[in-house]
Amino acid sequence: MLGSTVLEVAVGMSFCYATVALTVSTVQEGLASALHLRAHSLLDGIKTMLNDPEFTGLARQLYGHALVNPHDDGASGDQGALKAKPSYIEPVHFAIALVDAIQTIPGNYTQLGRDIEALPDPQVRRALLGIYQRAGGDMKQFQEGVAGWFDSAMERVSGEYKRRSLMVSVLLTLLMAIMFNIDSIHLFRTLWQHPALVAELGAAPATVDAHAMEQLFALPIGWSTFPPLLDGAFAMQVAGWVITASTALFGAPFWFATLQRVMQLRGTGAKPEEAPHEGRAQVRRSDGGA
Repeated sequence: MLGSTVLEVAVGMSFCYATVALTVSTVQEGLASALHLRAHSLLDGIKTMLNDPEFTGLARQLYGHALVNPHDDGASGDQGALKAKPSYIEPVHFAIALVDAIQTIPGNYTQLGRDIEALPDPQVRRALLGIYQRAGGDMKQFQEGVAGWFDSAMERVSGEYKRRSLMVSVLLTLLMAIMFNIDSIHLFRTLWQHPALVAELGAAPATVDAHAMEQLFALPIGWSTFPPLLDGAFAMQVAGWVITASTALFGAPFWFATLQRVMQLRGTGAKPEEAPHEGRAQVRRSDGGA
């Protein structure tokens, strides 16, 4: 019986966290798309890489190149005038565009070296001269070296973007936990006492649809009275919200994988008897952990 209860609690908790993670991920992707966050992050990363924070030098020339920014007319005088910002740039296209922006005589490798030495920024000049010297006179190898430099810089940009996205996920999960009173402490206590509440839960939801939300609200979450009383029980409720928000640190794939494994384990044994309908209705909604 104890093992069955543990599995049912694990199913209920994992299903809740997986559904919340899926919902938050969907909202976050919508915000990122609407606000063009990836495009802005890429632009900031290139400005940092080329030491062009004012967008007046190499970064502006790159964003005027058709290979880097094909949806812009190349006539933008500043960052705000850009008609489009790419969310992704092929490293080889970046390398070709950078060479085109630097060189004064196309195809002349010797002159390219002089053009690099004439660059005003010492850090960019030093980086490109190192790649130029290692290329040994081969323009293709030089472009591959520049592409590798771009890849390394974008890995750092990607890491920073992921860290910011993780923080946004935690904040969105906390907001959702407060709005729908997804109190992990109360959820655990109720499922431990009434494990049959999760008997009808299905597999991990593939999308945020009405059926997934219906199954989520079959769990003991939600508000029974609002606003809550500011007492000791409310402090426990806040702690439950914080625990729910912290589950965003693991990411949706982790909770989906956990739910699938627990569902497989549960499938090897008998489910607990389903609670009477009246009993389910009484414990369905949270009352702040009381």
